[in-house]
Amino acid sequence: MLRVLIQTEPLAIAAEQERLWRGHSGIGAVVTFIGLVRDFSADAVVTQLTLEHYPGMAQRVLDTLAATATARWNCQQLTLIHRVGTFAVNEPIVLIGIASAHRGDAFRACEFLIDELKAQAPLWKQEHTTTGAHWVTPAIHHAAAYPVDAQL
Repeated sequence: MLRVLIQTEPLAIAAEQERLWRGHSGIGAVVTFIGLVRDFSADAVVTQLTLEHYPGMAQRVLDTLAATATARWNCQQLTLIHRVGTFAVNEPIVLIGIASAHRGDAFRACEFLIDELKAQAPLWKQEHTTTGAHWVTPAIHHAAAYPVDAQL
């Protein structure tokens, strides 16, 4: 099952984690990643963060990344939820959850998703700092860094 959402509402982290494994046999591992708003950047103290997106395109990119992860690794359940809006420091903004028979697939798929989401999704961050607001240049990652044949 793939569950891919972009939303403004707060993340229901415990419920989303439980949704990954409850009632699904054959799952031996659940790996989750929760991205939070940091209180720092390279140049200043961050007071809040605004996330904007290109609605239709962002959903398509996230759907494609989720499908790619399930094709490359044995992901029985996958949840990818990214928030948009303006957020306070320490607020959760992204949740990735992978349920798999084995931890290696779950860890690799989760890492792939966060790295490629940051590189490919049309999501833009504006950091509000003590010295003003500025848009953040996205990091670049490459899917080739995620081999599918290694076993943990």
